Amino acid sequence: MAMFDLNETQKQLYEMAKDFSNKEVWPKAKELDETAKFPMDLLKKTHELGMLNAFVPEEVGGLGLETFGHCLISEALAMGSAGFCTAALANDLASVPVILSENKLVWKEFLAPMVDECLMASYCVTEPGAGSDVAGIKTTAKKVKDKYVINGSKMWITNANYANWFFVLAKTDPAAGHKGMTGFVVPAKTPGVTIGRKEDNMGQRCSDTRGVTFDNVEIPEKYLLGKEGDGFKLAMGAFDRTRPAVAAQCVGLSQRAMMCAIDYAKQRSAFGKVISENQGISFMIAEMARDIEAARLLVWKAGVEVDEGRKNTYFASLAKMFAADACMRITTDAVQIFGGYGYNKEYPVEMLMRDAKIFQIFEGTSQIQRLIVGRLLLGN
Repeated sequence: MAMFDLNETQKQLYEMAKDFSNKEVWPKAKELDETAKFPMDLLKKTHELGMLNAFVPEEVGGLGLETFGHCLISEALAMGSAGFCTAALANDLASVPVILSENKLVWKEFLAPMVDECLMASYCVTEPGAGSDVAGIKTTAKKVKDKYVINGSKMWITNANYANWFFVLAKTDPAAGHKGMTGFVVPAKTPGVTIGRKEDNMGQRCSDTRGVTFDNVEIPEKYLLGKEGDGFKLAMGAFDRTRPAVAAQCVGLSQRAMMCAIDYAKQRSAFGKVISENQGISFMIAEMARDIEAARLLVWKAGVEVDEGRKNTYFASLAKMFAADACMRITTDAVQIFGGYGYNKEYPVEMLMRDAKIFQIFEGTSQIQRLIVGRLLLGN
C-alpha cells in the first residue's frame, strides 16, 4: 500500500527544522536580504542541531541521512529564508559526488571534519561559458608525475568565499567529451586558487556566489575521485539526490508566500469587505495550495525512489521542474494579492518573489528539466 504519512522520526525531524526556521531564520530574513551578509551564525546553529552536512556517511561519523529526510529539512528551512537554505544545501551538492566516489581516504580527510565543525564546501562545475552545457567546460587537469595540475575558471559558485574545499570538475581528456571529465577535491587554500568578488544577485542575497579561478593548482593524486573519466557521472549523479531537496526548497518558499498572502487577505479591506471574501482572491490562494501539495508529493516520490535504490532522474527532474515553476507563480500571485504594497520592500512578498526566480535556473534550468524528461519518455 502506498503511504503518505511521515513516521515519528520524520515528523520530529520536520518539526524541529520548522521550529528553528520560524523562530530563528524567518525573523532575520529581511535583514539577510538587505545586508546580503553570509548567514554563518545561523549555519552554526543549524550544524549544532545536526541539520547541516546531514549526508555525511555514518562510516565517518555523520548522520548518513537519506534524501527523503533531507527534503524535509530543506522544505522547513526554506520557509525561513531561501538564501540561507541554499547556503546550507551547497555543502550537500559538493559532498554527494565525493560520497558517490567511495574514496574513503577523501571521506576521512574532508567529510569527517564537517561533522565536528561548521565547515563549508562548494560544487565547482559551472563556468562563464558553460552552464547547462556541462560538456562545454574548459577547465583542465593534467597528470604530472604523482600530481594533477588544474587550470580554468568556474562561475556562480555558491559558498565560494567560505568553502574549506571544492568539488571540481575538469577535463583530463578534452577530446573525449563528457567521458573525458574527472572529479577532484581541491582544498580552498591551495596555492593558485583565487576567489572572485561576491556577485550582487537579484534574490537569495545572503547566499555567497562568486567566481573561482584555478591557476596551475597542484593537488596530489589521492584527491582524484573515482578514476579518470568518472567526473561527469559523479557530478550528474549528485543531482539525483540534491534536485529533490532543491524542489523541496521551492515548496517551503511557496508555503511562506501563501501564508503571507492569506494573512494579508484576511486583514486588507476594499469595497467594504476584506479581500479574502473576493472570489478572485480565494481562487488564487486555492491554486497556491494545489501546486504546493502537488509539488510536495513529487518531491517525496523523487526522494523515496533514490533512497530505495532505484534510478530517480525522471522524478527528480519532474519535481524540480514543477516545484520551481510553481514557486515562481505562487510568489508572483502573492505580490498581486498584496497589490501596491506587494511591490514595496516593506512587505516580505517582493523578497520572496526575487528569491524564487533562481530556482528556475540553478541545478538545471526548468528548460533542461523538460529536456531530460522528454528524452527519457521519447528515448531520444
